Parts: sequence; C-alpha cells; structure tokens
Amino acid sequence: MSNIAMDAAHLLDMLPDEDKNFAYEFIKKLVRAWDPDFTKVTPEEAARIEAAEKSGFVDERDIDWSDLSSYAQ
Repeated sequence: MSNIAMDAAHLLDMLPDEDKNFAYEFIKKLVRAWDPDFTKVTPEEAARIEAAEKSGFVDERDIDWSDLSSYAQ
C-alpha cells in the first residue's frame, strides 16, 4: 500500500463512525467513477500480471479441455 493510502487510512480512522462511513462511501464513488468495470490495474498489479505471464503462465483459452491427456507429464 502506498504511503498516501496509509496516511489516508490513518486519517480516516480518527473520524467518528458516521463520518468514517461517509468517507468510505465517497471513496467508493471515486473509485467506481475512475474504473466502473473494475478492469484497470495498479502499477503493482500490472507488474505481478507481467511476471505471471513470463513465468510459464498458460491462458485457459490455450488448453484443449476436451483432451487433457496431451498435458499429462
């Protein structure tokens, strides 16, 4: 988590519960407006995806699910 996010969480934690809930709902609206389909990734997530793809990751679309015998070791 970034330092800004940590600072925001600490600030949010100081608020009374009613204000915490208001701030939480506001943050949700901001995120949904920025990425309504939850398809964007953070730089950290992008790096993890790239590492997974380079590590021998196999896309499920590349697998012949009707004949798995060819994948047996």
